[in-house]
Amino acid sequence: MKKLVFTLCAALMALTATADEGMWLLPYLQKMNAKDLKAKGCKISPEAIYSMDKSSLKDAIIIFGGGCTGEIVSPEGLIFTNHHCGFGAIQSLSSVEHDYLKNGFWAQNNAEELPAPGLKVRFIREIKDVTAEIIGNIPSIASEEEYQRIANENKKALIEQMEKEHKGMDVIIPSFFGNNQFFAFVIEVYSDVRLVGTPPQSIGKFGGDTDNWMWPRHTGDFSVFRVYADKHNRPAEYSPKNKPYRAEKYLKVNIKGYEEGDFAMVMGFPGSTDRYMTSYEIDYMLEVDNPQRIFIRGERQQILAEDMAASDKVRIQYASKYASSSNYWKNSIGMSQAVKRLNVKGKKEAQEESFQQWAAKNTLPEEGYIDALSKIKEYVEQSAASRADAQYISESMIRAIELLRMAGMLVDGEAVKKEVDAAKMMEYASKIYKDYNEPTDRRVAKRMLQIARENMKQLPTFYAEIIDKEFGGDVDKYVDYLYDNSVVATAEKFEAFVNHYNPEQAAADPVIPFYRSVMAKFGELRNEAGKYEHLYAEGHRKYIAGLMKQHPEKAWASDANFTIRLTYGNILPYTPADGIRYNYYTTLKGVMEKEDPKNPIEFTVEPKLKELYAARDYGRYANKKGELVTCFLANLDITGGNSGSPVLNGKGELIGLAFDGNWEAMSGDVAFEPELQRMIAVDSRYVLFIIDKFAGAKWLIDEMDIVE
Repeated sequence: MKKLVFTLCAALMALTATADEGMWLLPYLQKMNAKDLKAKGCKISPEAIYSMDKSSLKDAIIIFGGGCTGEIVSPEGLIFTNHHCGFGAIQSLSSVEHDYLKNGFWAQNNAEELPAPGLKVRFIREIKDVTAEIIGNIPSIASEEEYQRIANENKKALIEQMEKEHKGMDVIIPSFFGNNQFFAFVIEVYSDVRLVGTPPQSIGKFGGDTDNWMWPRHTGDFSVFRVYADKHNRPAEYSPKNKPYRAEKYLKVNIKGYEEGDFAMVMGFPGSTDRYMTSYEIDYMLEVDNPQRIFIRGERQQILAEDMAASDKVRIQYASKYASSSNYWKNSIGMSQAVKRLNVKGKKEAQEESFQQWAAKNTLPEEGYIDALSKIKEYVEQSAASRADAQYISESMIRAIELLRMAGMLVDGEAVKKEVDAAKMMEYASKIYKDYNEPTDRRVAKRMLQIARENMKQLPTFYAEIIDKEFGGDVDKYVDYLYDNSVVATAEKFEAFVNHYNPEQAAADPVIPFYRSVMAKFGELRNEAGKYEHLYAEGHRKYIAGLMKQHPEKAWASDANFTIRLTYGNILPYTPADGIRYNYYTTLKGVMEKEDPKNPIEFTVEPKLKELYAARDYGRYANKKGELVTCFLANLDITGGNSGSPVLNGKGELIGLAFDGNWEAMSGDVAFEPELQRMIAVDSRYVLFIIDKFAGAKWLIDEMDIVE
């Protein structure tokens, strides 16, 4: 096995990447990508991008929050990320009296910056290939269960060892290439993060759901934060005594601009791709997974949208929840359409047929390549029904019904708590109730439980044992009973309950059997599907390893798994259909043209922005033609998690922030389409223009290193 491990690593490092596709691992840039980087127009060395021993661009790139990327843009820890990445923190800090979502917010000095509780940023301090340590001692004849057991044991031991070596830091060891390769990442976590500035939603989310995933785009999708540290520049909980983080490496911001064909690269944390997905998995995605998600979320979002439109308070409470749900909802719609339109399944089938022929001629049965695809197929077929119902419970109950989630406050495993820390419980609960509206959740619950009943094959027991027996099958009556009688239904009821805590009352709460029934069925369905997961794990691992053996001349990139990667290419337009050619950038003129008084939620233009446009008061942020560029395109390979990633020019200077992909290539997570796939970014000049001319926060401009 050790020989196989090092053969794989050697093969990867011997390759030279030549395609636009690829989310490349930083430690391999010098050996895999150096020539191509230079050929495409990169002016700096791979070591300037990533170095094991010296400061490099990598050190300015951070994980922002739970699933985005950000970048340090000043020596004082100033952070740029997307507006939609900071949306949750902005929403949390907003109220009807201080509506930062609607009106924006700009601190005029450090003292005015707003602490964002719970928000964290993470720096990658070290990356190490640990493949040999994780799977080097696994026998070549090991079963999949044994393979996973030994790998997990090795991983646990190595994490413990590395955490001792790196005091106060986190260590993760994710897998790559379907568990064929492993890297360790040493991470330093900073938890004192403060909001510095955000444009109003009319700029930061201009176009809303209508423009989401679309081009042309005119969205000022950015927000500004700052990370703070203790006097030693180390992580510390929030304190007024903390100081802005002193950044050894930060990005210069370029306002000179770019031309069509210029080099561009993105470094960030792409979340998840499935480029090695098989035709069997595509069938499940198109026939079950995406249709269910689209339908369930669409039903819930309609209710949320109606209630948000009727109340500013509800709008603020549910803004982040709606945006999060809607983004993946529309992604699923576009994904299904693009996969069908571009015949992705047919291309996968051709690849699988070629692989099967190669495996039959060139490998032995005991190596596991010949039956890799059949194992994946069996997993998909055998687990489909239970996975479908588990998704329904997840989407229509666990994710959708807030009362159900709040029921967890009453339950501790299988036993209702006998005593509680009232202050601690109310502190936790207050965060939940702040963004909760009981009438909205009641409406959602009625619709969700109805559609689950109509579509699930294996229902949770509460339908038969409670709804049918006690409520004559009337879902609405049952829901009203729950919300009228549960102590978790409103903040007032829950506070009164906690202040006069009674374990018998907690045990008798009607939400308890509802909660336990849902979670029991969810666990049952997950376990049912889990019986076949070993088939997928082995088939997937062998299929990827086999593809690399079949085509040793190809530069292979691992699927995204929210680890830091580099993608690079060029700033380019594209042709979405016959007779149509999209330009590679948009301007402020398009913002004015899109203003729609009939759709004020998505297409409002701020009066001050109109004034600046009318006066052509763009300052130093206009391009050579006198236009103010808002967004631009490049053929870069990004996905969710890359939101907020810096778009860099050939000198490593910031020219924009990645925030989206284009509708025509929504199949990109499964199959990269080089002629169609484009990254959409907000231009750094538009970002600085909004900060300077619109917001009047010139002190932030003075803090940055601007390249003119």
